[in-house]
Parts: sequence; structure tokens; C-alpha cells
Amino acid sequence: MKTLAIATLAACLAVKLPASAGEPIRWIPWSADLFSRAKAENKLVILDLEAGWCHWCHVMEQRTYGDADVSGIIAKDFVAVRADQDANPDLSSRYGDWGWPATIVFAPDGTEIAKLRGFVEPERMAALLKAAVEDPTPGPSVSEALKVVPAESHTLGKEQLTALNESYEEAWDEENAGWGQPLKYIDADSLDLAMARAETGDKTAEARARRTLDKGLALIDPVWGGVYQYSDKLDWSSPHFEKIMSFQAQDLRQYSQAYARWHDPKYRDAAAKIAGYLTDFLKSPEGAFYVSQDADLSHEVDGHVYYALGDAERRAKGMPRIDTHLYARENGWAIAGLVAYANAFDDAAALKTAETAARWVQAKRVLPGGGFRHGTEDRGGPFLGDTLAMGQAFLDLYAATGDRAWLASAQGAGGFIAKTFKDEAGGFTGAAKAEADGLARPPKSLDDQIAVARFLNLLAQYTGAEGERALALHAMRYVAGAVTEIERPLAGALLADRELNAAPTHLTVVGPKGDPAARQLQAAARALPAVYKRLDWWDRSEGRLTNPDVDYPELDQPAAFACSGHLCSLPTFTAAELQTAVAQMEEQDRARAAKRATAPTR
Repeated sequence: MKTLAIATLAACLAVKLPASAGEPIRWIPWSADLFSRAKAENKLVILDLEAGWCHWCHVMEQRTYGDADVSGIIAKDFVAVRADQDANPDLSSRYGDWGWPATIVFAPDGTEIAKLRGFVEPERMAALLKAAVEDPTPGPSVSEALKVVPAESHTLGKEQLTALNESYEEAWDEENAGWGQPLKYIDADSLDLAMARAETGDKTAEARARRTLDKGLALIDPVWGGVYQYSDKLDWSSPHFEKIMSFQAQDLRQYSQAYARWHDPKYRDAAAKIAGYLTDFLKSPEGAFYVSQDADLSHEVDGHVYYALGDAERRAKGMPRIDTHLYARENGWAIAGLVAYANAFDDAAALKTAETAARWVQAKRVLPGGGFRHGTEDRGGPFLGDTLAMGQAFLDLYAATGDRAWLASAQGAGGFIAKTFKDEAGGFTGAAKAEADGLARPPKSLDDQIAVARFLNLLAQYTGAEGERALALHAMRYVAGAVTEIERPLAGALLADRELNAAPTHLTVVGPKGDPAARQLQAAARALPAVYKRLDWWDRSEGRLTNPDVDYPELDQPAAFACSGHLCSLPTFTAAELQTAVAQMEEQDRARAAKRATAPTR
């Protein structure tokens, strides 16, 4: 669930006013016949890939594309295309490494000539466009796509694990907390990995997770709630004020889980502020969720001015634009965040809100075969991200409610992913179409492969289906074949490797769903934190569980069981007893891990 617009700061610092305003550029949308038109007109193509919430996109629109020299060159020699990256996941995944705004210059046949990251000054843009017209050959910003040969094993090798762990350690900022520089935000996979290691008794990982969560509080809007995208200063003190669904959902989930583990009231308050923002500002009248809110009110009133105001002063000036599109992917993210909040705080209203959004997506975005389209229209789709996000949301809803209909929906999503996106040559494609409107086949996103492997593996834990497990391994073999060629930290690959080679924390409540004692045990099981967790609720009147891999005894009252691998606790009958059983299981796991670590190798 990472946003792709977190690496644009270096190109966005220096801003100069344009020499003079030019004629407005006649932008057209991306379309299948784009390059046919460019060939017919003998023009190059410039793509302005932007985001509605993006401060520097607004600056570039006003100061660069409003410049007379720039607009004149574009009018004479270019077909000008503008696309919203949230609405076009195929373009977003292809050019996400170039930040927003991303500027791509193409030859008439679709060959890439240049790729620019972030804000581009008018003078530089004019010079680049002139150079492309004079010499339309690929420049240094265009490189060959990474060619990945899937590994024979899904398990990462010793050298790969060493390199990934070293990269993860090097990304840690000991002075300021968090992973990565120069921008500061809570990286979801890095924090999840730290929290997973904290579960095993790793005190360093726990300290890092908590320091990062504490620093991240500075990015939460104290007035309306919701989390800003990032800080452009290392001390987390200078936020960029866009509020994007990916960050709302992942921060809501992680602060909720952090409270469930450490019971720090700061994390409870943070989660409540984000949940409140979601329901007060980004929830549609139909119960589904919008995409984002702009960083700025206008060109004249930017986020630094606007978000320093109180509630009444803000509302008096007006409301920054909310992108009211309703995408399946963003709703899947929001549902997962709300379910985590509902689990940590036993919040029935939040769970109902999540279920309402899920049912809306099922009614309005469903495709035959269990998948989902992105929006009302799906140019270039269907896209992997929509069905993947909804599949994970369905798994979360099943764990929270015990309703097998949600598990069946998750299975449907898994089946659609297998049928629609699996590439027999390795991994999973991001879009159903092999080629995107005249462009060469897009590279596979490594983050997508990691997310698919983790989702399908967890789905297989719930269903016991070997086919779903095999698909997870298919994705992970692609990851194993690619990680040695990737320079950036990949905490997600370490998470996936842990999960595909171990059993999850497994909790099962046995008892009628109408029994208050069973409901109390279910609430306690939901609140118990674990990054990698399976939770079943077995009401014998519904027949066997989908994956009946554990035999539970007949009892005359509701009970709960905690399992790790093939070992299960004795039945527990209260929340406190269940917590004790889980703690004992975790201690046994730590002891076994320590024993394996000190055992001589052969």
C-alpha cells in the first residue's frame, strides 16, 4: 500500500517565477491512439503525470507550463498529455520512481526520450524540450528495464538476507528515527518488520519502532486529524500537507496495532485522529472512501499558511480540494485500516463502516470472476492493485467477524489474481493488458510481487489450499531473483521471507457466535497484536472450518486456543487466559529460534 510520490524533494527546492505568461497549453488525456496521432502530426509527446493533491504539481502548472517559452515550444512541437496518477495505475506504476509531477518525453513511436523527476524550472524545461526536438534519441535518464530471472527457490539465500538486513540497518536514522532520508514519514514495511522482530523479544527493534511512531505524531493534523504525507526536514518538523489514502490507512493500522501491543495512550489518540479524519472528511455519502485531500487551498494560500489555522479559520477560507473519485484500491486500503482500529479498540462502529465500504465496492466495482476494476472507467485495466487491496481487506474482515462470506470473497480475489495477472515467465503483471497503449511492456513492480506473495500466503493459511500457496511461492521466486539487483532497502522482502517460511500466530475461538462469552473471547483475540496472524471463529453449527487443520475438543462452554506451528495451548476461557497463552507461545517461539541460531551448521 506505499504511495509512489515520496522521492521528489531534491528536484523541488528551487522555484523561480516565469519570465512571462504564455498561452494555455491544450492538454489532452492519455488514450490508446495517442502515438498514432503523434506520428500523423510528426510531433513528440510530453506527458505531465501529476496528482490532484500534489503541491509541486500546482507550482509547475503555474510557473513552468505558464511560461511563454515553454508553452510556445509545446504548442509547436509536442502533443501535450496530462494524466492523474491516481486515476491511471498503469502509468503510476510505470513512472512512480520519478515522483510527482513526473515529466516524460516520448518520440512519436512511444520510445522514451527523457524522464524528469519533480518540479522543473521553466528555463531547464525549455532547454530540454528544444534539445529533444533537435535530437529525439533516448537521453541518460532512460535506462533498460531490469531483467529478472526468477530463482529456483522462494527462500532468500544467506547472502541475500545479509545484504537486505545490511540495507535495512543502513537506512535507519539513529539521530532522527525512521528509515530513509531526506524525507521523513513512516515507511510501512520497515515499521512492520521492526514490530515483527519486537514480537520475538528484539529490544532494539522495539525501541526503533516506538521512536518512529513517536516522531510520526508530528505529521498528524492536530485540528482535523489525518496524517500529512511527509516532512522535508529530518527532524519531522516540516510537513507537506497532502493527505493521501495510502498514508491514512497504513498509519491508522500501525498506530492501532502499536496501541494493542504497548498500550501507550499516544498511539490510541493518534489512531483516533486518523480514523476520525477518514470518516469525517473522506467518506462519501454512499459509505465508500475518497482518494485524497489537496496540500493547498489555492495558488495564493498554500498548506503552510492554511494548516496553521484553527478549524473556524480554515472553514472560513474554504476547503482544500478533496478528490472524490471512488477507487477499489483506495477503499481496500481504508477498510484494512479501519478493521485494525476496530480490532484494537473493539469499536463496532468502525467495523460497520469498514463493512459498508466493502459492500459498496462489491456492488459498484466488481468484475466477473472475483476481481475489481479501479474506477467507473478502467482505461488500461483491470489492475492488480485493486483486487489485491480488496482481497486483503476481505481477509481482515473475515478475521474480525468470523463471517465466511468475507473469506469466500478473499478466495475469489485470489482466483482472479491468478487467472488475470500471473505471468508464467515469473511474477505477476500490474495490469491485465500486456502493453499499455503503444508503450513497451511495463516492468513488474517488486513491491507488487511482495504484496501478492504475502496476501496469497496468508490466504492459503486460512483455506489450506495448495494452489494459493503455490501462487505465493511463484511471486516470491520472482522477488528472490530480483532482490540482488535492487539498491534500495526492501524491508517487505524480509517480511515476505519470514512469513512464507513460518506459520502465523494462530488464534481460534470455538463457540456459538450468538454466545456473549464467545464474543468476548473473539474481541480479545482480535486485539492481540501480531504482524502475521490468522484468526478463526468456529461455530460448529456452520460446519467445519475452511481449513480444519487443528482438531479442537468438545467443550460445554466457549473457549479459545492459541497455536504456533503444530503446538496449541490448552483451552482458555477468559481474555486474560488467552493473553497468557499467547505470551507463552511467543516465549516458546523465541526459545526455539534462539536454539536454532546457536545450533552448529553442517
